[in-house]
Amino acid sequence: MKLTSIETIRSPDFPNLIWVQLHTSSGLVGLGETFYIPAAVESVIHDFAAPLLLGQSAYDRERLWQTLFCYANFFGHAGAEMRAISAIDIALWDLLGRRTGEPVMNLLGGQTRDSIRVYNTCVNTPLYADQSGFLESPGELAESLLAQGITAMKVWPWDQFAPQIASSVVTGPAGWSAIGLVGHDLRPDQLAHGLWTVEEIRHAVGDKMQIAIEGHSRWDLNCSLRIARALEPFDVMWMEDFLQPESPADLARLVRESRVPQTVSERLFTRHAYRRILDAQAAHVVMPDIIWTGGLSEALKIATLADTHHLSIAPHDCTGPINLFACLHLCAAVPNAMIMEMVRGFCEGYYREVAMPAVPIRDGRAMLDGFGPGFGVQLRDDFLARPNILRRVSRL
Repeated sequence: MKLTSIETIRSPDFPNLIWVQLHTSSGLVGLGETFYIPAAVESVIHDFAAPLLLGQSAYDRERLWQTLFCYANFFGHAGAEMRAISAIDIALWDLLGRRTGEPVMNLLGGQTRDSIRVYNTCVNTPLYADQSGFLESPGELAESLLAQGITAMKVWPWDQFAPQIASSVVTGPAGWSAIGLVGHDLRPDQLAHGLWTVEEIRHAVGDKMQIAIEGHSRWDLNCSLRIARALEPFDVMWMEDFLQPESPADLARLVRESRVPQTVSERLFTRHAYRRILDAQAAHVVMPDIIWTGGLSEALKIATLADTHHLSIAPHDCTGPINLFACLHLCAAVPNAMIMEMVRGFCEGYYREVAMPAVPIRDGRAMLDGFGPGFGVQLRDDFLARPNILRRVSRL
């Protein structure tokens, strides 16, 4: 099963996503995906990866991963290179599943569970104004999620008070963005305003809803500790990425000096970065992003590393449908998967527009059986037939 061509697919309708299809001499095609600056990733795939992959056996996934990584790391591996490697690795796993006729989870050792609980990351989508909801009426939002069986939600009520990048490209219509500079000054009234979101959820639904607090790396250690200590009475599920994740010693202080569990981080690339976090005892929950950190191969090693430290993983998804399906196979196979991220407006909206089948979520849980060969997901024919689809192919 030789790799005969590599195809990338982009759409201006989804400007942050790129899909890669690996074509083989057997006629089988494997599908991968990654997110962010897709034109850069496209160049990496065709100009860097394709010459190293074409003509090689699709079975040799580990050798191909190591080849791509060592070459990229000669010049510095993180960024578009790791996103490209991630998408390629996912496509190789999909190929192997399709070749054997098995779901990828079976190739990872089989199922450790039949379903996994999901939590909703509260972003605005055409179907649900969930970010506006947690800022304006968090209790009602929590009740809406519970009505769908969803028992955990993620919000970021303090981002609005952090320094903003002075560009309309980043700053949203409300005048602030999750992306921005690190804050060093959080006034008492701002601390209280952010805490109001959590108070309102608890007042409306009590402990029926778990609450995760996203930080987007917007705060220094002192501000993060103030927020953590204010959150302690509310038994939140975790605080996530309040500090830059490249600072294990400072993250360890946040772990030691507060009682709120800390989660780190979809921004870390490869198991080597997570090793530094875990060696420093700087996290309670490990959050890998499969389409950034090195693909399913690397995510599996990260999960094992976390399990060796008696810690759980909670894979990241606020990106694309192929990622979510790949994450579900990982969650099915590894024993230490805690919970899976999703955005209900994506799963019910554009994920269905791009790929099929629909994500199998019922009553707040993702079902982990009934998948077809590979990851059991493919791009829709009507999506691929759109006239604005951008394709590039490298051939043997």
